[in-house]
Amino acid sequence: MSQNHDAGRSFPRFDIVQRIEHLVMLLSFTLLAITGLVQKYPDAGVSQAIIRGLGGIEMTRSIHHASAIVLIALSIFHFIHVGYRLYVQRREPGMLPTFKDVKDAIQAISYNLGLSKERPKMGYYNFGEKIEYWAVVWGVVIMAITGYMLWNPIVVTRYLPGEVIPAAKMAHGFEAILAVLSILTWHVWHVHLKYFNRSIFTGRISYHEMEEEHGEALEKMLKGEERPLPSPSEQWRRARLYIPLAGALSIVFLLLTYRFFTLEQTAITTLPPQQVEEVYAPAEPPMLPTATPAPALAELEIPQRLPLPTPEPPAITSHPVDEPRRDCLACHGVYSMIAPAPLEHLERMDEDCLSCHTVSQEVARQ
Repeated sequence: MSQNHDAGRSFPRFDIVQRIEHLVMLLSFTLLAITGLVQKYPDAGVSQAIIRGLGGIEMTRSIHHASAIVLIALSIFHFIHVGYRLYVQRREPGMLPTFKDVKDAIQAISYNLGLSKERPKMGYYNFGEKIEYWAVVWGVVIMAITGYMLWNPIVVTRYLPGEVIPAAKMAHGFEAILAVLSILTWHVWHVHLKYFNRSIFTGRISYHEMEEEHGEALEKMLKGEERPLPSPSEQWRRARLYIPLAGALSIVFLLLTYRFFTLEQTAITTLPPQQVEEVYAPAEPPMLPTATPAPALAELEIPQRLPLPTPEPPAITSHPVDEPRRDCLACHGVYSMIAPAPLEHLERMDEDCLSCHTVSQEVARQ
């Protein structure tokens, strides 16, 4: 399509509600990514610096939890808003995948590889935007379920095995890494680097961007073949039915969200209190026995012990003791091998032996 006087035109792309949705999601996702990854990798230097800058680990977790609640509330609002656009305004479900998206993807790959000379003419939302949209939906569902399990582990393990908690932690962490990498590669390239698409901030898209990314939708706009909105009276008739229903659903969803995220504070407050039985306590403390004072030593009656009889010295009966044999310790020393003397005789001399040991009468008669 040649660029003519229409090249300076722009077309409406996103309304004010969609732009506010994107801004809230941008802020909540960024906070969730920062506060979540520093908890997954707490030993990294940059993680410790961020945690200190946020006011400590408890404040980091509080910011993470608050951002999660904002993202859940935003998802509820987005569900209600999509229903309003589909039912009340009768807009086409442009984010639903179709077989044409498959053909557009194949043709886009062929064009990028040089196998095709023509770009695919895609609709109001092309296949890449649909992939990214449903990836966000899938990621929010996974992160919400696993995040709830990690937030309320005691309640969850009352109904499910304990192994689901570490499994939820792993799924939560790796899904977060996948989401961050997807934003930093796919989204940044297609929206910021390839060319800076300002439509989500301004609400309008340029003619060139429509021609490049949404050729089929551009042709319908130029030919006036867009699906018209219902009349104001028809929209009001549908709104009177939809708004009360959507309001009731919103209240139910918000109450469930509040219930889910306040069901468990800590393991201590969640566990039921133990029944404490009253311990017996006497009205008056019992009297403890006192020690009897010991009598004086003079008052004690100490019985007199009889003197022990003094044993007579043993007689030498092994051999006669004659004059030449006066070296008793040569054979009968304390450490000798022949009838050694007792240990208390260690300092005795030879001349001391015969003072106690005498020759028996039997040996003397020999």
